[in-house]
Amino acid sequence: MRENSAAFAAEVGRRVRRLRAERGLSLSELALRAGVGKATLSGLEAGTRNPTVETLYAITAQLDVPLAAVLTDQSTPSSGPARGAVLPEVLHGDAVSAALLETFVDGRVTTELYRLRIRPGRVQISPAHPLGAVEFLTVFAGTARVGPLDRPIVIPSGGHASWVSDVPHMYAAETGEDVHASLVIRHTAPAPRDS
Repeated sequence: MRENSAAFAAEVGRRVRRLRAERGLSLSELALRAGVGKATLSGLEAGTRNPTVETLYAITAQLDVPLAAVLTDQSTPSSGPARGAVLPEVLHGDAVSAALLETFVDGRVTTELYRLRIRPGRVQISPAHPLGAVEFLTVFAGTARVGPLDRPIVIPSGGHASWVSDVPHMYAAETGEDVHASLVIRHTAPAPRDS
């Protein structure tokens, strides 16, 4: 698969920078919380670093937003499919390649749909997502080992499973073949605080 475009990296960086500023976090503070290098975060925000799945999940978890918040235009209507998704770029990680296909927002619930490929011989660890996040994986080819690190689930071709993903979790191909799957992630935003 081709590398992500410079325009994609610049747009993702702009969105990360905006979300960080909205939360009043310094670059150093967000880098520390997310467990990424300050230079990595600075390069990502400047659009000079190619964003990876692991880095973006670590950052968005600390910003308390779904991954789609940096991959889609957040000036979308309050419900229905998101407009302006950064597509057809593919994010790559240690074992996973993911393409955001669609985002739906219904009140405080955001649902993301990804096309996923899990490469064999590697394990990808995903940091905890915001509280209450749930993932649903449907496997079309191959056999996947996914879910919480202490209770992974093996899903054969044609199978599906779900797990709460507000804890660190994993993705791996169970056999020597690629896994092709769809991944749905549902996040519920915290209720607004009364002033």
